[in-house]
Amino acid sequence: MGTAYGGAVTDSSPTHDTLALVVAAGSGARAGGGLPKQYRMLGDATVLHHAAAAMLAHPRVGAVHVVVAPGEERRARYALGTIAATISAGANTRQESVFRGLQYLADNYSHHPFVLVHDAARPLVPMEMVGRVLDALADHKGACPALPVADSLRRGTTTISGEVSREQLWRAQTPQGFHFADLLAAHRQAALAHAGDTATDDAEIMRAAGHTVALTQGDERAMKITVAADFEAVARWLQPAPRTDACVSGQGFDVHRFGTGDHLWLCGVRIPHTHGLIGHSDADVGLHALTDALLGAVGKGDIGQHFPPSDPQWRGAGSERFLAHAASLVSEAGGRVLHCDVTLICEAPKIGPYRDAMRSRISEILQDHAPVVNIKATTTEGLGFCGRREGIAAQAMTTIRIAL
Repeated sequence: MGTAYGGAVTDSSPTHDTLALVVAAGSGARAGGGLPKQYRMLGDATVLHHAAAAMLAHPRVGAVHVVVAPGEERRARYALGTIAATISAGANTRQESVFRGLQYLADNYSHHPFVLVHDAARPLVPMEMVGRVLDALADHKGACPALPVADSLRRGTTTISGEVSREQLWRAQTPQGFHFADLLAAHRQAALAHAGDTATDDAEIMRAAGHTVALTQGDERAMKITVAADFEAVARWLQPAPRTDACVSGQGFDVHRFGTGDHLWLCGVRIPHTHGLIGHSDADVGLHALTDALLGAVGKGDIGQHFPPSDPQWRGAGSERFLAHAASLVSEAGGRVLHCDVTLICEAPKIGPYRDAMRSRISEILQDHAPVVNIKATTTEGLGFCGRREGIAAQAMTTIRIAL
């Protein structure tokens, strides 16, 4: 049934129980542009490319076949770009084009119980909408996505002659889904009786053959391009939702016990002391808490996931490397560190003489972000392990600005 463009046809896996037929044989004159609308650009791809890609996006669809006007096969192949679809020529009416497409599928593919018939003029089809159509085929021979008519309806020519009730009125969309064998038989019957010349879609072909067709929830995004202004309307759906800046926060907490030594590291500053802090790295409790706060703000776990204490490469490592890594993850997420607040909890050493040096060191590590840095210190009034001078704890809070 015509020449196939787009490579060899292969059997689909058992999970692919559906074929998709995209009807692209119309002239689309009302859309303007001097070119059939299915071949015009919409964003960075043609309308036809978008429509075929929407069908292939659903996991139950094993293959796509496109029916085009006679002589348009090569143009369609170019318009499809990288889409792996076969192509054949249609006819003068929509019903004849779909019938020829169904015959092509029957002749060239192994058994698939279901088929989707989709208009190329509907380039955007949400995958969940396709899913609703296919799910309805469990109980019906056909399914048609539709939207209820919302506007008031009037009858008339130049003046109003009456009102039309909106009750039970729907705007039909595609893709429409069917049991393949039943749709093919219905089209064969319509072709013999020339009954398909006035049918506007395949749901009517199936109804004429005596089958019931279910209504499923449609989607405004699956609008049909009919006139030139519709291109702008559809293009707006293609634009990603604008991202808005938001401030998010993260918190961190860390503890290290005292051990032997004559100095310790706090917030990147070496401080002489009667004891050192025990840890796999340099045990900088302040930078560890701040690193965890940054990781928490961007949802990147904790310091142990990135720098496992079981990994020998981090033995004795300077904690500024950990903080710099967390800051780079903030940058990669499109964020900026605005504020850092670190509280050191200990009886000794005294933090005041080193506060400015700590702020400067953290600012230096986070220089690409230029945050406000605050260092505080407190005691536990002699209570707990910090009060007994067994170790040091630190809490940190950070605020980042990020586009969500």
